[in-house]
Amino acid sequence: MSRYIVQITYCTQCRWLLRAAWLAQELLTTFEQDLYSVALKPGTGGIFEVTLNDELIFSRKEVGRFPEAKEIKQLVRDRVDPERHLGHSDKTYVDN
Repeated sequence: MSRYIVQITYCTQCRWLLRAAWLAQELLTTFEQDLYSVALKPGTGGIFEVTLNDELIFSRKEVGRFPEAKEIKQLVRDRVDPERHLGHSDKTYVDN
């Protein structure tokens, strides 16, 4: 049984619930067999953080921007199933 729990803490003052819910949907679709749950946790003060089993894997405050879905999927995959290929989410683009 999967033991991975994702928590997305979002700022209610900033109205980031829809962004958090969309990211939760993306993770549940990609990792439906691997995740035990994805929780949305209301917060304040501009917070937007993603944790996996209580390990912070993304912080808007630390990085200075919102995460891309592809980026969060890769971070989760690297911890849940490093050998898994994520299709188009694994592609990297090089600027010429």
